[in-house]
Amino acid sequence: MATIAIIGTFDTKGQEHQFLAEALKRLGKRTILIDVGTGKAPSIQPDITRHEVAQAAGLDLDTLMQQQDRGLCVEGMAGAIPILMKKLVNQGAVQGVIAMGGGGGTSIATAAMRALPLGLPKLMISTMAGGNVTAYIGTSDILMMPSIVDVSGLNRILCGVIERGAAAMSGMVEAAAIKEPSSKPTIVASMFGNTTGCVEMAREQLEAAGYEVLVFHATGTGGRAMESLIESGLVDGVLDITATEWADEMLGGVLSAGPHRHEAAGRTGIPTIIAPGCLDMVNFHAPETIPDHFQGRRFYAHNPQVTLMRTTPSECAKLGKLLADKINAYTGPVTVLLPLEGISVISAPGGPFHDPQADQQLFESIRSHLRKDIPILEIKAQINELAFAQACCKALLEHMA
Repeated sequence: MATIAIIGTFDTKGQEHQFLAEALKRLGKRTILIDVGTGKAPSIQPDITRHEVAQAAGLDLDTLMQQQDRGLCVEGMAGAIPILMKKLVNQGAVQGVIAMGGGGGTSIATAAMRALPLGLPKLMISTMAGGNVTAYIGTSDILMMPSIVDVSGLNRILCGVIERGAAAMSGMVEAAAIKEPSSKPTIVASMFGNTTGCVEMAREQLEAAGYEVLVFHATGTGGRAMESLIESGLVDGVLDITATEWADEMLGGVLSAGPHRHEAAGRTGIPTIIAPGCLDMVNFHAPETIPDHFQGRRFYAHNPQVTLMRTTPSECAKLGKLLADKINAYTGPVTVLLPLEGISVISAPGGPFHDPQADQQLFESIRSHLRKDIPILEIKAQINELAFAQACCKALLEHMA
């Protein structure tokens, strides 16, 4: 019988979490009630008390609560609960985690969920679920479920939401239990619409060679998720041919993955292939959202919601150095491949972003700043041609062998 951890602030939302526990028990699941409240005494009896949660991080909860600063209390519990939950999951004591809350409860519970392995069922019933939930989910696989009404008293709306949330968690746990894990070694790949052809051809070749290939969309969140998975130790090889997130990070586009992209594989020493795919473009939303200081630049309407801006030769030179500096820190086998006839669909000859001068500045910057012992393969092809995809696969498989 699966056990579900229920995280909640039982000082203010005790009866609601008790109702959730009863719903899960009716579905044949065991529960562990974990209190992360820091106000008055809990209104229900937890299986793990707030003091036990705090002790997991060496936190003196009584001293913290005496300060009567709710923000500090939320921060303290958000730092402690991940430590406790990771211990429970590693011991095999928990097969899923569910929580309910407003802003504070959601912040605490999702901090725990983000620390847990991908694939472990995680469900957050929250008043915050209707807005931008990026800060709560991060790169995890948390399922956010709107509570519709506030988690404040049992009523016909909230009870229905809780029942459906319990059913969803029960189903996810059962599905996770019957899923057969893949025994194949894993390769992760970065892809964008403008590098889809290359990645699809490479994926077919790598799968034929006996590998499982996980493709991540280089949209900022995708890049961070891929870095997180590499860091987790579940990855055997990296086909990182789409570097576009760096253009957004440098120039203020909307799909930045932050300053730590292209770092995880370097730290872990995993065999890696890197190409400067899609560094010809910066991503913005609709044209009216583009900052005024970019007026007069070359743009391309990818769709009504996405407008691309061509990077200039000087920007490409900076991007080349940035990418090379990241690669220089790699400790494992790494090869850089340069598609000399186009780094995206639209930068190829005849395309709207075709700019040989900009591409040459990018390539020359990578060549001049890259560590001399790191191989560079220059392929006279566009990035989405079969010859380039084959060269990427050949280099990666040689490293992995």
